[in-house]
Formats: sequence, C-alpha cells, structure tokens
Amino acid sequence: MVKVKLSLEGEETDIAAEKLFETTGLQGSWEIAANSVTTKEGTLAVIGTVVGIVGGTVAVAEQIRKWYQEHKRSNKKFNVVLVTDDMRVVLENATIEDICAVLEELES
Repeated sequence: MVKVKLSLEGEETDIAAEKLFETTGLQGSWEIAANSVTTKEGTLAVIGTVVGIVGGTVAVAEQIRKWYQEHKRSNKKFNVVLVTDDMRVVLENATIEDICAVLEELES
C-alpha cells in the first residue's frame, strides 16, 4: 500500500496538522516528530502519514493548497513537504497539479 508522508516544520505545526486532517479530506494520522521541540510558539515538527483521501483528488488538492496558504499567512516560519517513494513536493511553490500527482500515488 502506497502512503504519502508529510513533514511539517514551523510554528504551531501540531495545530496545523490537526486542521489538515480534519478539513481537507485526507485520511491518516500525524505525530510529533521524535526530534521536535515544543516552544511558546507550539510544536515545531510533525510527521504525518496519509493512507487515503475522501472526495476527488483535485478537490482534496485544492483544500490542501488552501489550508497551506491560510496557515502560512499566520505563521511566517512554516514549511510542508509531501513525500512518496517516487516524488517530493514542497508546498511553498506547489501547484494543484503537483499536489494531485502526489495524491494519485495513493490510488495506484
């Protein structure tokens, strides 16, 4: 079974990860990274695993992009990377098509 890994780094990543899995149609889980530090700004590193999606790939990709842009606006130090065995997409400059390509790995 193909899984998509998420790496979130920055301020309040625990809050961001929770919102990501609640609002975008992603099925999976997240946990605070073993080497993460908790500061007054919140957890600084989270690792997530996506095992499926609910809804169409394009709709979920759009929701992920929207989630990223909203969280990035409120936290200047925030990075997210989507990783599969075959690809790596940094959300900073990713298009909907880039995100769809990663999500389509779940369906193959």
